[in-house]
Amino acid sequence: MQFRRIGDVQVSAIGLGGMPMSIEGRPDEARSIAAIHAALDAGVTFIDTADAYHLHAGEVGHNETLIATALASYGGDTSGVLVATKGGHLRPGNGSWTRNGAPDYLKRACEASLKRLGVDAIGLYQFHRPDPNVAYEESVGALRDLLDDGKIRMAGISNADPEQIALADDVLGGRLVSVQNQFSPRFRSSEPELELCDRRGIAFLPWSPLGGISRAGDLGSAHEPFARVAAAHGVSPQQVCLAWMLAKSEHVIPIPGSSRPETIRDSAAAVDLVLSPEELATLG
Repeated sequence: MQFRRIGDVQVSAIGLGGMPMSIEGRPDEARSIAAIHAALDAGVTFIDTADAYHLHAGEVGHNETLIATALASYGGDTSGVLVATKGGHLRPGNGSWTRNGAPDYLKRACEASLKRLGVDAIGLYQFHRPDPNVAYEESVGALRDLLDDGKIRMAGISNADPEQIALADDVLGGRLVSVQNQFSPRFRSSEPELELCDRRGIAFLPWSPLGGISRAGDLGSAHEPFARVAAAHGVSPQQVCLAWMLAKSEHVIPIPGSSRPETIRDSAAAVDLVLSPEELATLG
């Protein structure tokens, strides 16, 4: 495994996104835990989750609890694993997503995540999605307070535009360590945010880097250049996609979602795939 940095913490260059293990279409718990253990075996030391990764109204934090269970049951050393979670996005239980960026709510959500993860301080806590009914600086101010109070060790934001990134870093007093935005061959509109993070030395964490749960398996057929480069290397188009992202900036750390051991092992192997300048130009 190769490594990159989030703030002052060294993490694997490929992370694991936990969402597919807890929302619609999720597998049984045993397979999910096997997938998390396979990621750890492959050298993955960064796992991303959120309190909103669940199905039913009465199981908020399902994914956080699942990850805590998997880490506790792993036979090896997990002291170097960074678990990142998020607050501010909610699922009422009817399949919809809502938002709450109120500072008091975010602080309560953080306290609940602390308990589910079973830690004294959350390694990386991220504001999940801007709330149009709350001033952005007020929401990020809650993360500042959580940092100052020692409830979280690092602060990040998600689904943010360049202006919000600059504002968040200012509110946090230069302590913004990560931005988690959607980015993939299908969804490239976050390129400005990626470039801004590169200039500022902030980790950029692409979510749904393979195109999303329902589209990841079709990446090669949907984006022919990735399939062509994959065939030349004898690897999967998904591996090529992740290697392409890694080549964009030393601050990019993709977090492909997975619920199967074989897919996370394939994703983790992307760190060893070196693409030529010509191949990178072909992929765009």
